[in-house]
Amino acid sequence: MSMSDPISDMLTRIRNGQKARKVSVSLPASSVKLAIAEVLHREGYVNGVSTDEDGARKTMTVELKYHGDEPVIEHIERVSRPGLRVYVGSDSLPKVQGGLGVAIVSTSSGVMTDHEARAGRHGGEVLCIVS
Repeated sequence: MSMSDPISDMLTRIRNGQKARKVSVSLPASSVKLAIAEVLHREGYVNGVSTDEDGARKTMTVELKYHGDEPVIEHIERVSRPGLRVYVGSDSLPKVQGGLGVAIVSTSSGVMTDHEARAGRHGGEVLCIVS
């Protein structure tokens, strides 16, 4: 069975893994999902990201991060989805919690945070918001 929204599946696995207090979650890898996970790692929301190739299947493991007993990611939500894509210009990029959170944006220069896209004057598709 094919999956209609693999990015949403990735975010749900991270959300569920943190609710279950897992150390890491594994999921099928793709270049976009790997880029999103790298942004989460760079911004300090997850401890690490690794990939593993088993023949033709490529999987990635996201190491979840906790502060004390609470997950670092309080809220993670998909914005643009296959049924309703959300594209914005560089001047219309969302500010998550007044700049305390991060919006992950897919631009022509790659996947980056809203801060990086605003600084580089890049617009694009808002994939998700994290706080």
